[in-house]
Amino acid sequence: MANINVNELTKEQIAKAMACKTAEELMELAKAEGVELTKEEAKAYLAEMEDVELDGEHLKEIAGGINIYCTPPYN
Repeated sequence: MANINVNELTKEQIAKAMACKTAEELMELAKAEGVELTKEEAKAYLAEMEDVELDGEHLKEIAGGINIYCTPPYN
């Protein structure tokens, strides 16, 4: 598999990758970011992303913030 450090991905890159529906779309996105993926690698990443359940903190990071009306008050 291509050597991708998920800790170096931006929230925009993650959101774009999660929006990809096909291996070809993910391969095109990766290439635009300077990463070469084989079709098999792209399929594996897509399968892995299907199984990802993000907790609230990760959802806030990807979405770009929080909604103050839906969160408990902080003291």
